[in-house]
Amino acid sequence: MGIDEGNTNTNAIEVNVQNQNTQNDQQSEKVHHNHPMYSHSSDTQGSSLISVLLQGSENHPLWRKSMKLVLQGKNKLGFVLGTYKKEMHDPSLHETWDRCNAMVLGWIMNTVAKNLYSIVIYGVVAHKVWEDLREVFDKVDASRAFYPHKEIGILTQGTASVSIYFSKLRELWDELQVPIPPSYCPCPESKKFIEHFQLQRLW
Repeated sequence: MGIDEGNTNTNAIEVNVQNQNTQNDQQSEKVHHNHPMYSHSSDTQGSSLISVLLQGSENHPLWRKSMKLVLQGKNKLGFVLGTYKKEMHDPSLHETWDRCNAMVLGWIMNTVAKNLYSIVIYGVVAHKVWEDLREVFDKVDASRAFYPHKEIGILTQGTASVSIYFSKLRELWDELQVPIPPSYCPCPESKKFIEHFQLQRLW
């Protein structure tokens, strides 16, 4: 009986050790290379992600779109959209989240004009700073909205090469499309709207 009890205790200890090792392995695997909190060796706070420098309302749509594209590629878009919040994760990962959040804040600060530093430097959460910038600069100016319409109407190739002409035309169309909210509705009305917008490019 004593031998059986000893074997039972030994087996119980081995099971506990195995469970502990499994838990440690799961903990270490939480932040894998596809995880939003994974940081590549090239990801540093001093990096400048895009060449566009935010100046104000005049180029905020272009800056925002460029930043979203790059942040999505780095799997960090959720930090600015607010879909990847600190409280969603185990407390053991909060410090890692803080580091990633600070890195994203650094990326934002590196792509805004110096006179806008005060909006970013005192920010604690990247999502809050992102929304503060949107609230300040994402204003639809009627005169600015009319500008690409006017420029497209008077744009001619002239002596410019075909590639330069179409590059300028594409830039104007992209600027025209920025204020228009994307439609994800599969309904016929939405399809008609998209077709109408595409048809305008041919006018």
